[in-house]
Amino acid sequence: MNRTTLSLITGVTALAAVTGFAALNPPDTPGGGPVEAAAQLPVERTTLVCPTPSSSDIADTSYTSFTPVTQGASSTGKARLRPATGKPADGDGKDGSKDSEDSKDGDAQNEENTEENEENEKSGDGERAVEPVLEPKEPGSPATGDTSGADAPALIGTAEGKFAPGWTMQQTTEVAVGAGRGLLGITCAAPDTQFWFPGASTASGRSDYVHLTNPDDSAAVVDIELYGKDGPVASDTGEGITIPPYSSEPVLLSTLTDAPQEDLTVQVSVRSGRVGAAVQALDDKLGGDWLTASADPASDLVLPGIPKDATSVRLVVFTPGDTDADLKVQLATPTGLITPAGNATVRVKAGMTTAVDLGAITRGEAGSLVLTPASRPVPVVAALRVVRGEGDKQETAFIPATRPLERRATSADNRAKGSTLSLTAPKAAARVKVTASAGSEGGTPASKTYTIKAGSTQDIAPPVPSGLKGPYALTVERLSGGPVHGARTLEVAAGGVPAFTIQTLPDDRGTVAVPRAEQDLSVLQK
Repeated sequence: MNRTTLSLITGVTALAAVTGFAALNPPDTPGGGPVEAAAQLPVERTTLVCPTPSSSDIADTSYTSFTPVTQGASSTGKARLRPATGKPADGDGKDGSKDSEDSKDGDAQNEENTEENEENEKSGDGERAVEPVLEPKEPGSPATGDTSGADAPALIGTAEGKFAPGWTMQQTTEVAVGAGRGLLGITCAAPDTQFWFPGASTASGRSDYVHLTNPDDSAAVVDIELYGKDGPVASDTGEGITIPPYSSEPVLLSTLTDAPQEDLTVQVSVRSGRVGAAVQALDDKLGGDWLTASADPASDLVLPGIPKDATSVRLVVFTPGDTDADLKVQLATPTGLITPAGNATVRVKAGMTTAVDLGAITRGEAGSLVLTPASRPVPVVAALRVVRGEGDKQETAFIPATRPLERRATSADNRAKGSTLSLTAPKAAARVKVTASAGSEGGTPASKTYTIKAGSTQDIAPPVPSGLKGPYALTVERLSGGPVHGARTLEVAAGGVPAFTIQTLPDDRGTVAVPRAEQDLSVLQK
């Protein structure tokens, strides 16, 4: 028997002894009981970005900020919403601390930016302190601001401590005439590195812009790729777009391609840094609205909150993989799931954008579109273009596929009239609690509990605070049952045009799982 064999036998014997000892003597758990699950704790910092509202001189824009009261949140904190002017706000860029996992990678750049800003302050060319557009006072109470004209900038917001969990910002713009006239609304979103926008267009009469906002102290580099009905659209100008720190850039999609495309899927990929991204879709005749990113590619998607009086609904679907997708199309109505006549299934070819006209699919009832695999699961992204009205009195909004509401979601800007909350339980019945906050200038909160039947959509006239003054927020909490998807429709009177906007209600991710752990050095002595 050689030395190698003896060493191997010795090693195996030692390992068996250690393994046997571990099996007979498992490590003690605190209190002698089972290991506790990870705790759900409130987040401590949130960053949101709002795109440039409008290029119209007659645009009127309002902002509404709201943070729901969260149990266990810090007793201190602040929230600020500031213009994306290219200059850092107080406390940003000084020590490299920001709401990004990549912040430590830019220490040298942070130092360079700090020196440059100090020089600007000495020369009078810039100021570190940028006046906030609005600054909320307390969680549970909306804060509002407004602006007008074409010079309103994109905004960068940060919330810390008690203001961070579930912080929601709504930007609502009214444009009386011109391309995209009507009501344009968007929930300001957290920056990210990957976005999908099915439903964009470069067709005649359409002007679609991708707005890219960089909230951080180093430049972001972005690629924009377009996919039409025949696959990728050739373009060199969409690669390597640089977005300077604390700034926003609109990119007109028609400048990225020579041939007009009726239906496009836009992919925004960030090579370095992170950005907020949204598509502003403006139509010469059909008004316009913001198209926000679809939920991440998945084989099951829900597109909630189609208005019951929609006169035209267009589904746009794209699969980013190399496998075709066969999807079953269903409408979740107040009484359950039904299959739209003539549109039971849709085939989506790999890498190509597919569009389907569903017509007046809701026929006077609340509805949400549910997409599921007709055969094997293939991840897809999807969005709806919804039109209300007739003739020259039409208006447009978009509904992207949205994540389920797992715990809580908030709609910040609601009015005494014109707000409709739409909730869908695609798989199993669910109970939800809807709470209306006080108004920004007064009122008493109100709440009500609802049960959403399995496979159904329910339009809710939400509770309105008594003595309401100013806009108020709606917070939806899932109490029990299956997943819930939601959307809020806001309508305003606009000279005979049914002006409206729709915002989906994905989970606010106001809490994060934090594993429980204790240090145990005794294992080193065994």
